[in-house]
Amino acid sequence: MSKMEIPFKLTLSWLREAYRSHQLTPEEVMEEIVKRSQRDEEMNIWITPPKMEKIHPYLERLSEINFDSSPLWGIPFAIKDNIDLANVPTTAGCEEFSYTPAEHSTVVERLIEAGAIPVGKTNLDQFATGLVGTRSPFGETHNSLRPELISGGSSSGSAVSVARGQAVFSLGTDTAGSGRVPAALNDLVGLKPSLGAWPTKGVVPACVSLDCVTVFSHSLDEAYQVDAVVRGFDQQDPWSREMPIPFAKLPKKICLPKDTIPFYGPYASEYQLAWNKAVEQLKQLPITIEYIDYEFFREAAAILYDGPFVAERWADLGEFIRNHPDVTFPVTEKVLRSGDLPKYNATFVFHSLHKLQEFKRRAQILLKDAVLVTPTVGGTWTRDQVRKDPIKTNSDMGLYTNHCNLLDLSAIAVQAGEAEKNLPFGITFFALSHEEGLIAGAAEVFVRNNKEIKKTIPIAVCGLHMRGFSLEKQMLEFGAFFVREDVTAEKYQFIKLPSEPAKPGLIKKKSGGNAIELEIWEMPVSSFGEFLTLIPSPLGIGKVELQDGTEVSGFICEGYAAEDAEDISDSRSWRKVPLNI
Repeated sequence: MSKMEIPFKLTLSWLREAYRSHQLTPEEVMEEIVKRSQRDEEMNIWITPPKMEKIHPYLERLSEINFDSSPLWGIPFAIKDNIDLANVPTTAGCEEFSYTPAEHSTVVERLIEAGAIPVGKTNLDQFATGLVGTRSPFGETHNSLRPELISGGSSSGSAVSVARGQAVFSLGTDTAGSGRVPAALNDLVGLKPSLGAWPTKGVVPACVSLDCVTVFSHSLDEAYQVDAVVRGFDQQDPWSREMPIPFAKLPKKICLPKDTIPFYGPYASEYQLAWNKAVEQLKQLPITIEYIDYEFFREAAAILYDGPFVAERWADLGEFIRNHPDVTFPVTEKVLRSGDLPKYNATFVFHSLHKLQEFKRRAQILLKDAVLVTPTVGGTWTRDQVRKDPIKTNSDMGLYTNHCNLLDLSAIAVQAGEAEKNLPFGITFFALSHEEGLIAGAAEVFVRNNKEIKKTIPIAVCGLHMRGFSLEKQMLEFGAFFVREDVTAEKYQFIKLPSEPAKPGLIKKKSGGNAIELEIWEMPVSSFGEFLTLIPSPLGIGKVELQDGTEVSGFICEGYAAEDAEDISDSRSWRKVPLNI
């Protein structure tokens, strides 16, 4: 029996301390992981699930290595099943394709050398072709928070294994977004290093010139601890590059798309509000915001599946598909066979590569000393919805991810709150490959700031505190951020107080009354008390009833003030009152 309770969320720092203080042994942790994997068996997380007999040799090895000099001593990790683990089958999500490697992939070898314990091989969208987590003959991997939703792909099992407490971190791969999308949907961090920074020797290719190995974790710090172990040139890998460990520093600016960001699926409106909130949080950072034309990023992204890179997938897997008819997952085979179309001739390839080079140069100019920030995903769906429309949903899922490797960018996906309960919302920071430190620095300050303002209270404002009016700056000074426009229930009198400057008052009526337009902001609880002291009589903060029947804290006015005030209820909005500024 364990000497101490093992938390559901496994973190590197907690486990290291538990080991150091001898309150817990690696064997006890691995036994608990095996139990958890059996408990979640119907979630289809694993292809080769955790078993003590397979884990035991790695546990025995721990007695031979020094705890203090082995940064990952006894730390359990999961491996996407297109990455080689010696003497364990690599299936890439296709049993007929399966082979058993005699040696570890380079990344796995480096992790084991640092003391990490591989616990199993995880499920994936077959041949790493997909962003939804439903394209596997081993079953659809369930979302870790809401089983009816997709988990994201292709590194579905890897992300969910961490989210469900069956690994401290896990390895995924990322060609079109597979190391970021599942992070967003399962409340994790997803780090995608620059192309070549982590060796891909021992990884089943998807688009070999674009493939990256990635890590899922619960925090930025732990993702970069893994990065420090794995990163480094491998002379046996033709795609490996010398890329130094990134040193976190702040960029000179954050680039945001200037046009409206589209979202898709049943939670599109919730995602839109979450993005608006994230943008306001970004504006609180000590970094200049610049709005940019995002269109060329979209054009670059289209080259991945509407250009020659789908033919690169066929180049690696086409022979297997031809020689093994009807064994590939149907939608996967459809995507892969599209790479064999006659249009992908040499002329087409070079036209696409030349266009892509133009996009790369534009990105190099635009993102010098800067980071780009977008939503991580364009929406989410139930697994049933994806099954009915697998191509369109998958395409929409990659709306903000597909450009990344094509433009030789590094990326890190982090959490930015919730779109609704148990529906996490994530954003991604992108930087040029040789400026990875900028995403490390920007993401770190965003996450830290987000934690500080996480405990907030919604406030309804209907006058000078709204956007564009004189007291908006007061809201911003107290750390508040705009959430949405809304309307009160049809129960309010709206008055114009005889003050200097003029300001409105909102009075709830027993009967009659109008619906008044207002704005909902979120203010840190830590700032709320001081903010209250600045509100002059006859105004105050009370409960305001909205049109949907819910109540939020907001500006109200004492009833006696109506005697000497102008009734402006018919205007229904302070913005429509003449000379109101």
